[in-house]
Amino acid sequence: MDVASILIVIGFVVIVLIVLILLVAGIRLLKEDRTQRQHPVLRNYPVLGRVRYFLEKVGPELRQYLFNNDREGKPFSRNEYAHIVKKAKYKRDVMGFGSQRDFEEAGYYVRNSMFPKLTEELKIDRDVKQTTGRYLLIKDPLFTQRKEEWEQDESPAYLLDEEDTIVIGKDCRYPFKVRGQIGMSAMSYGSLGDRAITALSEGLGIAKGTWMNTGEGGLSDYHLKGGCDLIMQIGPGMFGVRDREGNFNWDELLEKSKIPQLKAFEVKLAQGAKTRGGHVDGEKVNEEIARIRMVEPYESIDSPNRFPEFDDIPSLFEFIGKIREHTGKPIGMKIVVGSHFEAEELAKNIKELDTGPDFITIDGSEGGTGASYQELADSVGLPIRSALPLVDYELKKYGVRDKVKIFASGKLFSPDRVAIALSMGADLVNIARGFMITVGCIQTLKCHSNACPVGVATTDPDLQKALVVDEKKYRTANYLITMRKGLFRIGAAAGLESPIHFSKENIVYKDDKGKTWALDDIYESMVQHDGKGSANA
Repeated sequence: MDVASILIVIGFVVIVLIVLILLVAGIRLLKEDRTQRQHPVLRNYPVLGRVRYFLEKVGPELRQYLFNNDREGKPFSRNEYAHIVKKAKYKRDVMGFGSQRDFEEAGYYVRNSMFPKLTEELKIDRDVKQTTGRYLLIKDPLFTQRKEEWEQDESPAYLLDEEDTIVIGKDCRYPFKVRGQIGMSAMSYGSLGDRAITALSEGLGIAKGTWMNTGEGGLSDYHLKGGCDLIMQIGPGMFGVRDREGNFNWDELLEKSKIPQLKAFEVKLAQGAKTRGGHVDGEKVNEEIARIRMVEPYESIDSPNRFPEFDDIPSLFEFIGKIREHTGKPIGMKIVVGSHFEAEELAKNIKELDTGPDFITIDGSEGGTGASYQELADSVGLPIRSALPLVDYELKKYGVRDKVKIFASGKLFSPDRVAIALSMGADLVNIARGFMITVGCIQTLKCHSNACPVGVATTDPDLQKALVVDEKKYRTANYLITMRKGLFRIGAAAGLESPIHFSKENIVYKDDKGKTWALDDIYESMVQHDGKGSANA
């Protein structure tokens, strides 16, 4: 028998074996599907019905990559995601042909000036320059990997002029001075893995002039690695500043406050996407995270809805004042605004008690989370563009706005969104998911599962191997520097020498009929008082 005949016989045998294997597998699945009691589809359509569940499982990926248009995806559309990636990877934010925004829809717009500021007229610190790494796109063919070159790039850090330094807690023993208006929102070690936290810390340290909020999971060595300024968040679980029984540990707080990088503390009352205590699944709670948080390893963590130490604004302010006195550092509070009433009560108490936080972080309900519940994330609390003006309005009405700095957060991932937030009353802006994208997040929506495929929102050491800190840290720095550059650019278009001067006069609202409204008009329509101080609208 010649070689050709032998190959034919072998091929025939292989085909027969494959057919037999498929037949046996099919009969087994047929029997299994017919007899199972859970899925009616499989009982009536055995084997074939499994195609339904397969398509259902890959549905999010099919929509993300094939069926959603560039502006449809949630929480971030393909366009929004791509703009973040381009800033981080290429340190560029240029687009071609025209905007894809739907200008028929209602929305906010920045008022441009007939006489914008020239670059040389802007109040930028021109001395501080930063060297980062970025990719230079050489070729982007359809069927093969794009060709890119890695290069070092030096550029201004786009910090505020020293005269425009923002001082938080000016009456504290150790005020917090900030030279940039954009920083990282609260993200805990545990919610994110050690490589992600390290890359973010080092990237923010390269960019300078910013801060990193530790999240409520406590202060880790990974937060400290990059040398950037830190705000330590204290949630109702009091992780990192508690004893084994869960009581507040004032001695531990004092020890933390002695760390030079730690510039301020933040008491978390609520978070936009989860107006309740935080949650971390047990598989994420490794021994190191358990040690930092002072909890049991590999057990799910649910922090309470609120602190046991206080249950009204006066007792909250007393707690805040005690932390400020104990540490000498600024202390803020993170809130989600539900209505005008909470904003007014807060401002009224600051006025009457002559005390309160050094800063207020207002988190919009569109903000993100590592783990929450649909009913809370979708329907509890106001989005940032409704909440922020309410707080700013009430603080000004009671004459205490100059005592408090306002941080805003809630999908403020682009310079125009930041500019609108600053115009609505924010002094500073927090970003979380934008920074997650810089270190590799691809929006698989699996943050709660410890199965993040790119090693960002996971503590699994095998999955974390995907994240290369020495590359991603530069993407974080690039994104922040490019964001600050864009903020100066949009400020110049509005006729401002610095983005610290954004105010409500710099934005207008256009409704779906084309009518425009000044922000003062919006304020009045949002908050109308009768003689007793109640809200009519």
